[in-house]
Amino acid sequence: MNKALFLPLALSLAFISPVLGQDNPDQAYFSPDQLDNLVAPVALYPDPLLAQVLLAATFPDQIDDASRFARANADPRYLDDQPWDVSVKAVAHYPTVLFNMAEKMDWTTALGQAYAAQSSDVMGAVQRLRVEARSAGNLRSSPQMEVREEGGYVEIWPANPQYIYVPVYDPALVYYRRPGFLMGITFGRGFFIGAWLNHDCDWRYHRVYYHGWDSGPGWMMRSRPYVHATNVYVNVNYRNVVINRTVVDRRVDYDRLNRYQGVHRDVHFDNIRAHDHGVVNRDFHDAHPDPHRDRPVQSWRDDHSEQRRHDVLPAERHDVRPPERHDDRPAPPAQAFQHEHHDATPVNRPAPELRPQHSAPQRESHDNHGSQNKDAHRDSRDKDHKDK
Repeated sequence: MNKALFLPLALSLAFISPVLGQDNPDQAYFSPDQLDNLVAPVALYPDPLLAQVLLAATFPDQIDDASRFARANADPRYLDDQPWDVSVKAVAHYPTVLFNMAEKMDWTTALGQAYAAQSSDVMGAVQRLRVEARSAGNLRSSPQMEVREEGGYVEIWPANPQYIYVPVYDPALVYYRRPGFLMGITFGRGFFIGAWLNHDCDWRYHRVYYHGWDSGPGWMMRSRPYVHATNVYVNVNYRNVVINRTVVDRRVDYDRLNRYQGVHRDVHFDNIRAHDHGVVNRDFHDAHPDPHRDRPVQSWRDDHSEQRRHDVLPAERHDVRPPERHDDRPAPPAQAFQHEHHDATPVNRPAPELRPQHSAPQRESHDNHGSQNKDAHRDSRDKDHKDK
């Protein structure tokens, strides 16, 4: 290579590497014990769901928006049109996971910060906890999930090709052996496996990757016949996995974060508070501001929400009113009312003075006809008096 080109390239890589690299030992943010406490609530999630949670945690503002939207609109068919990252859309298909992340926003933000700055360390912490839970006898295959070891790593796959189950467990108990007790994992109802589960965990390289439903692990090949892939979730643009690294600048309530001590009870996060979010070079964030940061919370029950629903599924909505008239065009003429005991009169009626006597008098001439009737009645009364 030309030395004149090699030197600038080397300098540019030296500048970008500590900023964009997934791990930087000189700027270690969370300790291994702190990472254990952070990932403990989700470490036993199935791999495809865990991958989406780690990516979506770097978009805490969008998680909040998605939670509000999901509570107002229970139909998941409207999720695909929302302007969120594809990982947030995927998590939104599993309300229990989404609501938990939204309600524990400090934990979600800290998890996103950890993955944005130390993704390899986060993946290592997940494996560390899975080994402990498996050694304690609490992580085993079941009809809901398949637990397997491959290349020295513990993988968790959906056992059913059509449904994925979210495990429910206590992080303070499941990772430890209790003599005479098995701290089992329970499950709620199953959720559909759809095209939105387009990411998975690559344990060999300690990363999350996009598989695109083309080729991948065994669980994906089992589920592929049941998945309808669309370009909303299957797109070559997703090959570059998006991580919102500006999440490290977001403020966190560390007093609340200190409550997450399920694995290491003597570990707290006060040292992170002292660092004041010094994880990634701030010059990078000044040049690449987060477009979702500090934006106002959107109210999903606005004036246009119903119109959006009509636009999405017009054929299934039967209560849509026809559009109102807002122009100055005259309304079409009303048909003349015809009484069944009277002869039909033409629409172009003659002038009032030329109408037959049996025609109904016009309202504006009511007073005149009334006076004529009074005169006729008075003449008839005088005539009868003369005859007498």
